[in-house]
Amino acid sequence: MPVTDRARELALTAAQAAADKKAQDIVIIDVAEQLYITDAFVIASASNERQVVAIVDAIEEALLNLEEKAKPVRREGERQGRWVLLDYVDIVVHIQHTEEREFYALDKLWKDCPTIEFVDRDAAAPTGAA
Repeated sequence: MPVTDRARELALTAAQAAADKKAQDIVIIDVAEQLYITDAFVIASASNERQVVAIVDAIEEALLNLEEKAKPVRREGERQGRWVLLDYVDIVVHIQHTEEREFYALDKLWKDCPTIEFVDRDAAAPTGAA
């Protein structure tokens, strides 16, 4: 069963919130066929601990501002600021320090799963008249 519409909405909203805080290498992985506990992973990197926390805060705020609010049922790793996990049941968000992202390589672990396309709205916007 593919990712649900709700999971897609949450994942894309979380990804955009991360992009707004300058997260790097944002990927949304559809794990619905592989896992029964969630539909998608959102994975993003940050270059330092402060940025990891800022991205996490932005994601939580964005998902609370949706018409159908979403609050994480579990948060892990916030104290260290190296890898924060936000579990929204429909999606699980992983915000990792760049070093943790390279070491744990979640992207490679789930490489057989399809991805959900995400385009940062700021990167997609026209940059002005020619």
